Amino acid sequence: MTIEGEFHNYYEKVLFEHLEANDLLEKDEDYLADLCCITLNHLPTKYVRHDVDTAFFLTRAERARMDIKVNRALQDAIEYLDQEFLDQETT
Repeated sequence: MTIEGEFHNYYEKVLFEHLEANDLLEKDEDYLADLCCITLNHLPTKYVRHDVDTAFFLTRAERARMDIKVNRALQDAIEYLDQEFLDQETT
């Protein structure tokens, strides 16, 4: 029996919603992969089996807090990557 793929971090779903809402999915794949890793590493984990069940049991306040955390971590990751890019250009 294998359970691989039976669970995932719910914050991944929330992050992709934010990427889409901010038109970031059109970015270079390498940039996007780095952006996702950095963002997710600064968020708590919330492992789930089914997104629909999680969404149903989250209160509006909990979901709002998740959105705030994701937005903050995403903006910090963008600033970090943009600064790294600028630093590479100047060296």
